[in-house]
Amino acid sequence: MLSEYCKILSEIKSIAVVGISDKPERDSGSIAKMLKDKGFTVYGIHPVLKEVFGIPVYSSLAELPEPVDLVDVFLSSDKVPVILPGVNKCKAKYLWLQLGVTSTEAENFCNEKNIGFIQNRCIAVEYRNCVTFKGLF
Repeated sequence: MLSEYCKILSEIKSIAVVGISDKPERDSGSIAKMLKDKGFTVYGIHPVLKEVFGIPVYSSLAELPEPVDLVDVFLSSDKVPVILPGVNKCKAKYLWLQLGVTSTEAENFCNEKNIGFIQNRCIAVEYRNCVTFKGLF
């Protein structure tokens, strides 16, 4: 039986990485690149950057050129509520908060809007688990 995370990762095609960084010590850029290299369409969200590892970067979720399946968040927990209107605007099917990031407000928002919600999980770790243990991808 597939885990919830494997099911999500096998269904989605596009991901917006909120808080993408071009700093090598930050996971957001390297994880975004890994997802791109694995065949996902990846967009970055950052107020200043324009491109990271060949990934186009937009200043907000509202600026994305098309809807995305999943929004992956690399922000501190207290900043998550600010992006919720953008999650709705970009028609995301899932909101994924990275390891260490949690938000009751985001969880309530997603429940209200019928958006899948994952928090305090690393998308790269879950992807690797799906490949290693489930033989997916």
